[in-house]
Amino acid sequence: MSEAGRDARAVTLESGSRRGRALRGVPLPLLVPALVGLAFLLLPLLALLVRAPWRSLPDQLTSPEVWQALQLSLISATCATALSLVLGVPLAWLLARTRFPGRGLVRALVTLPLVLPPVVGGVALLLALGRNGVVGQWLDSWFGITLPFTTAGVVVAEAFVAMPFLVISVEGTLRAADPRYEEAATTLGASRFTAFRRVTLPLIAPGVAAGAVLAWARALGEFGATITFAGNFPGRTQTMPLAVYLALQNDPAAAIALSLVLLAVSIAVLAGLRDRWMTASS
Repeated sequence: MSEAGRDARAVTLESGSRRGRALRGVPLPLLVPALVGLAFLLLPLLALLVRAPWRSLPDQLTSPEVWQALQLSLISATCATALSLVLGVPLAWLLARTRFPGRGLVRALVTLPLVLPPVVGGVALLLALGRNGVVGQWLDSWFGITLPFTTAGVVVAEAFVAMPFLVISVEGTLRAADPRYEEAATTLGASRFTAFRRVTLPLIAPGVAAGAVLAWARALGEFGATITFAGNFPGRTQTMPLAVYLALQNDPAAAIALSLVLLAVSIAVLAGLRDRWMTASS
């Protein structure tokens, strides 16, 4: 065996030995509930895979009702993510790079949809943007725009619950980025917006991408705010989570098929963000 091979084997054995010692060093009162918690989280997902109608899955996913929900979900989640990018990135920059009275309160209000029950968010959207809402009545009378129970309402509801994920991700990336590059660009004659567009934005691009993926996944899985603000009309406002809820009552096989699609998307999101998490934790 070559010297390089012996070194690689020694490293592998040492790594395995360390893992073994670490596992043996875990106290039993911590190991048992940890394993139970792991089983608690994995068992429902395994049950979904075990009970999935694999033979009829292609037919389920190509049925007109399921395809409508899939198509609407993908389009609305993408539009909601685009809206979150347009509004959320400047908001994250404002929170990270400027000082103003009440900044902590603004940050708390921005993150409020993360902990707010989605149904409550839908009711709040109705009160704000409904036909008789605080702003919605003016949108209806001045511009003839009605958002509730429309596809546009789906996008608004999804953006409301998804944008905080993007804002938090981008703000954290901005705080980690060195502001001296931005300051150097301004001293060379660039405006603040030009410095942001040409210097800061390329630096924080990975954080923006990660936040966009998280926002897209959150928008894709939104249920409570969507059904409250936009309703559940097939082909117009019925997204995949709503279709799962409706199919569970009439066609459990279709509900499982749609659930598998959402599960696959979630796994893809986690796989796409794995390198970023590993880099941040190292």
